[in-house]
Amino acid sequence: MKRASRIVALVILSLSMTLSAAADVTWRPAPGSTWQIQLQGNIDSSIDVSVYIIDLFDAPQSVIDALHAREVKVICYFSGGTFEDWRSDVGLFPQTLKGKALDEWPGEVWLDVARIDLLGPIMAARMDLAKQKNCDGLDVDNLDGYANDNGLGLTYAAQLAYNKWLAAAAHERGLPIGLKNNLNQIADLLHDFDFAVNEQCQEYQECALLSPFVAERKAVFGIEYSGRLSTICANARALGIDVLRKRLDLKAWRRACI
Repeated sequence: MKRASRIVALVILSLSMTLSAAADVTWRPAPGSTWQIQLQGNIDSSIDVSVYIIDLFDAPQSVIDALHAREVKVICYFSGGTFEDWRSDVGLFPQTLKGKALDEWPGEVWLDVARIDLLGPIMAARMDLAKQKNCDGLDVDNLDGYANDNGLGLTYAAQLAYNKWLAAAAHERGLPIGLKNNLNQIADLLHDFDFAVNEQCQEYQECALLSPFVAERKAVFGIEYSGRLSTICANARALGIDVLRKRLDLKAWRRACI
C-alpha cells in the first residue's frame, strides 16, 4: 500500500474506532480539578489533590494503589512521538523509525509517526501496560513532531492520522487521553481528545489557542516554568485553565493557584 493511501486508511480506521469505543470512557478530568504532575524523583503521594500525572514506566504500582485508596485519579505519562533510550521497551523500536535528536534532551529522538504499522503496536503495548497498572487516563507527549526539525519529513496529515489513532486506541481501552501541547492541531483533534495538557502557553502568549477545550468544558492542565505566581493565577482564572507553577525537572515541587 502506498504511504498516502495507508495514512487515509488509518484515519478512517481510527474514526470508526473512536465512534465505537469513546462511549466506554467513563471518567474524564473535569475543569477546575486540583492536580499534581511529578515525572521524576520519589513520588510524593501526600498532596491533597484529585488528579496526579505520573510516569507510566517509573511510577511504582504501590504509588498508584495508594493514590487510588485516597480516591485520587491517576493519569499516566509516556512519550508517543519520541524514542527515549532509557525506557524498558527500547528493543521494540526498529532503527527505521528514528529521526533527529531533540535539542537539549539527550538520548531522545523523533519517531516516524507516519509508520503507524510499525509504531502502533509499540504504543498499543504501552497503553496495555497503563491498563495493567490501573491508570485512569493517559498524558501522551511529543505529538507535534511534524512542526519540529524531525529529520523524517513528517507532514501535518501524517501527524493528524497518528494522533487520531492514539486517541482511538486509548478509548478502545476505556482510557481518556490528553492532547499534549500541539496547539496548531486543536481544531482537528478537539473531539478526539478528552482534555489538554500544556506547557508554557502563558510564557509564549499562546493560551487563547486552548479556548476550544475550555468552551467544550474539557479540562486544560497548564504548566508554567517561569513568572510570578500571582500573575500566572490571574491569567489562568481569566482563561479557564488549571495551572501549576513547576520547575523544569518536574519533581514534586509545585505552586498552585488558591
